[in-house]
Amino acid sequence: MAAPLAAVAQGLETSARHALLMEMETGDVLFSKDPETPFPPASMSKMMTVYLAFDQIRAGSLSLDDTTRVSDEAWRRWAGTEASLMFLGAGEEVSVKQLLYGIIVSSGNDACTVLAEMMSGTEDAFALWMNEKAAEIGMSNSQFKNASGWPADGQYTTAHDLATLAEKTIRNFPELYEIYAEKSFTHGKDFRTGEAITQSNRNPLIYRMDGADGLKTGHTEAAGYGLTGSAIRNGRRLIVVVAGLDSVSARARESQSLLEYGFRAFDTYSIFDAGDQIGEADVWLGKSGKVPLIVQDPLKLTLSRRDRTALEMVLRYDNPIPSPIEKGQPVATVTLSAPDLGERQIPVLAGESIEPVSGFGRIGAALDYLLFGSAGK
Repeated sequence: MAAPLAAVAQGLETSARHALLMEMETGDVLFSKDPETPFPPASMSKMMTVYLAFDQIRAGSLSLDDTTRVSDEAWRRWAGTEASLMFLGAGEEVSVKQLLYGIIVSSGNDACTVLAEMMSGTEDAFALWMNEKAAEIGMSNSQFKNASGWPADGQYTTAHDLATLAEKTIRNFPELYEIYAEKSFTHGKDFRTGEAITQSNRNPLIYRMDGADGLKTGHTEAAGYGLTGSAIRNGRRLIVVVAGLDSVSARARESQSLLEYGFRAFDTYSIFDAGDQIGEADVWLGKSGKVPLIVQDPLKLTLSRRDRTALEMVLRYDNPIPSPIEKGQPVATVTLSAPDLGERQIPVLAGESIEPVSGFGRIGAALDYLLFGSAGK
């Protein structure tokens, strides 16, 4: 996540125990509520299982067309349980593509176990891989014990970490991410009627909001109802995480409310373009008396309309800057501040190299500066 957590947005409340709303392009957090306290991830763990599969597909080590057989162990683990299932059969030949649809759309715990065994041999080994990848992508407060999020001691995540996982998934695998928007998936047969089993995506956002295209719901008694979601509107993508809600309807309502608030109350503004000159500073004993001050990278901020109006920028540096100065050398900072933004410091660089004067020229330059405020010719 590119930016530190911002203050809670003015006047906004949610019944979720944990929540986070983030603008993906800038990394700015628009709303947060207890985002760093761990909680059981439930089926939102499946996002990490899918992430590992996407990662291996991109690397060429796995293909959507690769197939595996459902082991007796994987089938027995879930047979007769009340868990969400893809309804795989023992010994069935199934493709990676089918398993991913079964995990993302149907939330199939059986599909998670089969994919984990296919990729790592055992689900325990796969869980170790999940934790390694989580640390690698910046999920600093998460631990996974299995591929499905089924309740297990010592398994936890945070709203902040789930937002990070969502952002990495969307950014790194845009084509594969499209599976998250699928509204239904058909696999297996009803043993009573013989009819094919079609299941609907459990994510309410893709039915309720224009532009919603992911990601994953979760529920256990300990975790309550949770959702990691995303929507794109007018070129802006927001990511939302809610957890600890008491019903399916509250999960749908609170996640949609936060996203709608983010689209309505905030916008993304271009503050600096790469290479913008934002001022100039005096140079002490240099062949040039001034050095341009530039920002190296473009900067965009997602701000409420109130914060955009109140945004202040303060340029700070030691004046005069002593020569020699190398182009690109950090010589100043600019601090941006607004009521809900807090403070954001941006490094400012020298826009050109300045060589020092030598010999008697140093005396003349020093006198010029002391008498006239000019540090060079």
